[in-house]
Amino acid sequence: MENPLSKRYNEANDKLLIEQANGGNKDALNKLIITHESFIYNIAWKFTNDKNEASDLTQEVLIKVITKLSTFKGNSSLRTWLYRIVFNEFMQTKRKPMEDKWENFDDFADKLNAIPSPDISADEEKEQIYRTKTARVRCMSGMLMCLTREQRLIYLLGDVFQIDHNLGAEIFEVSKSNFRKKLSRTRKEFHAFMNKQCGLVNLENPCRCSKKAKAMEAAGRMQTDKKLFDPKFSSTIAEYADKVADEVADKVDRKYIEFFQEHPTKKALDKESIIRELINDSNYNKYFNEITGK
Repeated sequence: MENPLSKRYNEANDKLLIEQANGGNKDALNKLIITHESFIYNIAWKFTNDKNEASDLTQEVLIKVITKLSTFKGNSSLRTWLYRIVFNEFMQTKRKPMEDKWENFDDFADKLNAIPSPDISADEEKEQIYRTKTARVRCMSGMLMCLTREQRLIYLLGDVFQIDHNLGAEIFEVSKSNFRKKLSRTRKEFHAFMNKQCGLVNLENPCRCSKKAKAMEAAGRMQTDKKLFDPKFSSTIAEYADKVADEVADKVDRKYIEFFQEHPTKKALDKESIIRELINDSNYNKYFNEITGK
């Protein structure tokens, strides 16, 4: 997976692919979608906190992009144009089940604290490291769902994937100053909750991932997913996060952000990937014909 919102990304090839696709070249359209689908999917995964919902949302977004390709005239940054479509679709899509699981941070904390915290030996904790990692990802991903959609996207893009703030401002159609203010307010609210609740960032808090994981597994509420952390199938967000020049997060904030950057990403989509589903979709030719005028 490549981060197309990185400063290092060269969009010249994408512009060529769009030009070819608008001229009727289906292979160029396929290459364009393949370039962006993994990144879009991984943002959608963190945005929805559900792999299946993320897959559906990614397909919806890609169809929207396909049908709008002919409107790109090359007068602006391709990434701004493309990801404005992508994230507008994220904001407007029907609410997902995980978005209504917790009313707010207090509700999340109450439900988390209601999970027992059984004793766990040092040996068991060492042996069950993947169980603990699975619970940690689930818990921190759940916290994200307590943010509004705009807050979630701005935090994911601005802090976790660390996109350039100028590009972020263009995508969200706000000034750079406003984008940074929104990000700062979200970060402050989010990290304050984590500092109050999470034993990972504040050792004075009693909540421990390993103990909650043991209780959830015993109750049949969680299955350890070792494949999620296998480098053959996944990597971490940190590998794709950009290193922004205009760093605004202080050292304490960096600690919180790095915990999220340890979360896994999917390197490539499954054999029956979203692009294959689109190609095999009976409506695919309709989408393609709409952009080529055929």
